[in-house]
Amino acid sequence: MKNIYSNIYNPNSINLNKAKKIIENNSVVVIPTETVYGLAGNAYSNTAVKKIFKLKNRSSLNPLIVHFNNLKDSNKDVVFNDSFLKLYKILCPGPITFILNKKKKSKISKIANAKKRTVAIRFPKHKVARRLLKKLKVPLAAPSANISSKLSPTSSLDVVDEFKGKIKFILDGGKSKIGLESTIIDLTQRPRILRPGFITPEKISKILKKKVKIIKQVKKIKSPGQLKLHYSPGIPIKINTEKSTQGDAVIGFGKKFKIKKNHFNLSKNGSLIEAANNLYKTLRKIKNRGFKSIVVNKIPNIKIGMAINDRLNKASKK
Repeated sequence: MKNIYSNIYNPNSINLNKAKKIIENNSVVVIPTETVYGLAGNAYSNTAVKKIFKLKNRSSLNPLIVHFNNLKDSNKDVVFNDSFLKLYKILCPGPITFILNKKKKSKISKIANAKKRTVAIRFPKHKVARRLLKKLKVPLAAPSANISSKLSPTSSLDVVDEFKGKIKFILDGGKSKIGLESTIIDLTQRPRILRPGFITPEKISKILKKKVKIIKQVKKIKSPGQLKLHYSPGIPIKINTEKSTQGDAVIGFGKKFKIKKNHFNLSKNGSLIEAANNLYKTLRKIKNRGFKSIVVNKIPNIKIGMAINDRLNKASKK
């Protein structure tokens, strides 16, 4: 299908070079990743980072994730430790973010990491993101390409839906394979998961050969995704219930969930991976169809289901 949007670009060599120049001029572009689409700018540039915060209307207390191409590129900015190296070897590139101590000589903008001594870093797997990072001499600060507290985009069209024409350059990488933000693990002390994602606590524990704690409430924000309200479609959500009223959109899961005009099934086959991939797309569809509220049946709280429930729980906050 022909692209009718003037701000969505095919990720060929010419357009990747255009994106490179935009970033080198301390402006921003949208890039695809395997998790969700990201609003990306030079992580070393205060100017670029400020543009990201302004476009997203994001709190300055909420740090950004910095994306690198490989281990060597990140070495000058963060302090490695044994747990990080073990996880990197098996899980990267991939949908996992590490909280590590920031090196004193790091050039990462203090605005990007909210003036903290730590920084969140990630090595995206999506080939378009990796091709762009390989062309650059700087890492990319790249939070999800959405207005702060709203739904993350899983396609280039979602970005247009979110920002209209405010974003001038979107690299199209197709639909995000995973569709939920990365797992975040704090490795500055005993390993702790700050945000569940596709990489499960069980998998991390197996690699590290130790139990990994999941932190559900925090006193101080240390990473993205820890604000009270997050991932919201902009209308009220009630979770873990089958009680609905006329006019509600109802989200369910599995073969027993019957489809009606106002019923939306995240996975007819009962696949949590498929459900995760469909979550934001479904919430966005419901909002755009004019429903005023959403009821969500119970989703199994295992494996990536933990990440789905985390997002729904935060989206349901007032």
